[in-house]
Amino acid sequence: MKFGVRKPSFKKSLKARTTGKLRRKAKAAINPLYGKKGMGWINNPKKAAYNKVYNKTSIGLFDLIKKLFK
Repeated sequence: MKFGVRKPSFKKSLKARTTGKLRRKAKAAINPLYGKKGMGWINNPKKAAYNKVYNKTSIGLFDLIKKLFK
């Protein structure tokens, strides 16, 4: 488990911002529950619990910069 500041990955960041709009729309058309809040707990509770703890105990570099200059 990571505590503290996460190392940024520009490759993953770019991929997340540019990929998937059509794919998400297609999945939402097929599955009416896709992308709804709380579905992670139903689909994979172990991963959802891990992600909740991870996101509360670590902070991104860009989030840290935002807090400093706010």
